[in-house]
Amino acid sequence: MNAQGALVTTPAVRAAWRLCDELAGRGVQGDVHGGYGLALVLLWADLVVWTDGAVYRWWTGRTSPKTGRRLYMVYGVHDLAVTVRGVMLRCADLYESGGVPVR
Repeated sequence: MNAQGALVTTPAVRAAWRLCDELAGRGVQGDVHGGYGLALVLLWADLVVWTDGAVYRWWTGRTSPKTGRRLYMVYGVHDLAVTVRGVMLRCADLYESGGVPVR
């Protein structure tokens, strides 16, 4: 937000809203929050997609067997259809495991 309280439109915020709108068209509601050059799309307790305006990233729900670190999906913002498909698959996994949606 800027000093007047209006949401600052950055490439990251625009990319987040594009993703949020596409997901809403498929019945998945989310909230967009932006700041410091990043934007987040909050979807489920274990699914937050973040973007810097160039790529989308989210946790797959898995960890590396070698390092124990979380594994993430990363897609360019110009691959919106592929990103939506990946996010929808993660939503389905969370739904089946009893995850909690944001809304």
